[in-house]
Amino acid sequence: MAKQELSADIVIVGGSLGGCAAALAACKWGCRVIMTEETKWIGGQLTNQAVPPDEHRWIEQFGCTRSYRSFRENVRQYYRHHFPLSEEARKISILNPGNASVSRVSHEPRVALAVLRDMLAPYLHSGKLTIMEETKIKSAETDGDTVSAIEVENTYTSKNFVLTADYFLDATDMGDVLPLAEVEYVTGAESQKETGEPHALVGEADPMDMQAITHCFSIDYVEGENFTIPKPKAYDFWEQYQAPFWPNKQLNWTGVSPITLDPITYGFFKEENKFSLWEYRRLIDHSNFSEGLYDSDISLINWPQNDYWLGSIIDVSEEERKKHMEGAKQLSLSLLYWMQTEAPRPDGKQGYPGLRLRPDVVGTEDGLAMFPYIRESRRIKAEFTVLEQHVSTAVRDEDVADVFKDSVGIGSYRIDLHPSTALRSFIDISSLPFQIPLGSLIPVRINNLLPACKNLGVTHITNGCYRLHPVEWNIGEVSGYLAAYCLKNDLIPRQVRNDKKLLNDFQLFLVREGIELEWPTIGSV
Repeated sequence: MAKQELSADIVIVGGSLGGCAAALAACKWGCRVIMTEETKWIGGQLTNQAVPPDEHRWIEQFGCTRSYRSFRENVRQYYRHHFPLSEEARKISILNPGNASVSRVSHEPRVALAVLRDMLAPYLHSGKLTIMEETKIKSAETDGDTVSAIEVENTYTSKNFVLTADYFLDATDMGDVLPLAEVEYVTGAESQKETGEPHALVGEADPMDMQAITHCFSIDYVEGENFTIPKPKAYDFWEQYQAPFWPNKQLNWTGVSPITLDPITYGFFKEENKFSLWEYRRLIDHSNFSEGLYDSDISLINWPQNDYWLGSIIDVSEEERKKHMEGAKQLSLSLLYWMQTEAPRPDGKQGYPGLRLRPDVVGTEDGLAMFPYIRESRRIKAEFTVLEQHVSTAVRDEDVADVFKDSVGIGSYRIDLHPSTALRSFIDISSLPFQIPLGSLIPVRINNLLPACKNLGVTHITNGCYRLHPVEWNIGEVSGYLAAYCLKNDLIPRQVRNDKKLLNDFQLFLVREGIELEWPTIGSV
């Protein structure tokens, strides 16, 4: 079958949250853009991975880009315009559809998808933007320090396309373009002798030591009904499994406090003096809506109990990748089956058979998200790499993170690493509100490829605070603007960073576009 050739100013590989922000920025500045997406849904961790926003405490006032703030408000407006809200919810200016404990705007993946498509609609309709869904990268062509073409395949039709552009952005959640385009990159955990980070590995670096993935799913609960799923094929394994750093079997209400590493017993629904897992990532609080619209709340299950750490899906054989992808699915299904049949209840009974898997919420037949939640990617070897010493309160004498003269955005989150494939427990330490240095977006050699997701110049440690929704959006948006800026001015990214006048001009442009480059004076998180 002949390969069809398509060209654009910018090709974005991966329709992640960062990819969508990059497309929005580049199209806004007049570029022709092609964006591919491996699944049926653009939006990455918000949609095909089904994870509602993890954000810092000041997000309603400052600390994100203008377009990300617009996205959040558009989510609220979507519910106001299309859903019958309760009288109380209609009065709330900062509407939180799910009233989740982790997010001030928790919402369904389908709503995130609708809002993203609406934001991109002008460029799709005008022909500036082409989105190729169910399309995965196969190979890349390079010419010296330049990426010249990307070959992709539609996974439904098996049709192949060759995409050419002046600039390529890797907006995949795992940095899939980097090895194919022979871009220098790192994976896994660095050693202390490499980075000097207190929480890096004491011995040698371990490229295969990566954070757990999680195959999320959504459920509601109807008391008195029985929606018990068939027993998962790996249930007997997971029902007995206990990691060496875990206080009990993994399918248990008792887990590990990420900060202290002490045992912690969770509550499922509301229980006195216990953290409610049900409310943790709740997508819909049914009390926000007219009586009878929802049978119950809808909750997203992305918990320590379904973190999968038995192997990496990055830089392994296809057989190994499939094994661990299936393993993560089996763990999540086993967790649901355990909750339906064996989980201890406060009333002395066992199991909640009224828990109902909701495939419609995540857009799949099996009820699991289209793609696992990916916390850690391949990361470019960059002109500048952000280290723990730049952001950690445990390391810095000052009460502010390191100030970067080439800042292109800001973010804030704890350094939050989940258990890893090397069977290491949580690393969760306080960090200071930080900046995103332009140098972390520029590969050491390649001139026309930029990271637009979690694949920038950070370490295993600092990935823990640079990987969350508003920061990924900022990274993608800036990469989109940077590629457009370079095209308009016949430059390459490293010239912009290393020329004081060009850097100042680009930063002023970003500020005009609503990107905050520095924080007001605030404390740690």
